[in-house]
Amino acid sequence: MSFNKHLFSSKRLDWKTPKGLLNDLEAEFGKLFDPCPPEPDFDGLKIDWKEKNFVNPPYGREIGKWIKKGYEESKKGKLVVFLIPSRTDTKWWHDYVMEADTIKFIKGRLKFDEHKTGAPFPSALVIFNYHYLWKIIEKEANK
Repeated sequence: MSFNKHLFSSKRLDWKTPKGLLNDLEAEFGKLFDPCPPEPDFDGLKIDWKEKNFVNPPYGREIGKWIKKGYEESKKGKLVVFLIPSRTDTKWWHDYVMEADTIKFIKGRLKFDEHKTGAPFPSALVIFNYHYLWKIIEKEANK
């Protein structure tokens, strides 16, 4: 039996967010801080995140640390939106992702880095503290 070994590997870690997807998210949530940029000059796992965050973490074995950090930041009242591979069989998925307010499975395969073909894995948007938007609306209404 033959299978694509890349579906089960973490060889490539840096799947850059499709620009259109990030634009759509910022249209919905406003400007988002990226604690995990492609070429960081800080360690996003060691800093406090901002009020509204978008995280497309490295997809290797360290991803669980990023998901845990995002979960912890959301408990401080911050909005955290993740773009992650849909790895529903992992410990980090069950420990943290299942605690998210919203999990949106992306239909089909995303095209990262403006590649012509989709990624070799399914993806999901995971949103912690989605009700953050209501806090903003209430705050604006009470001005």
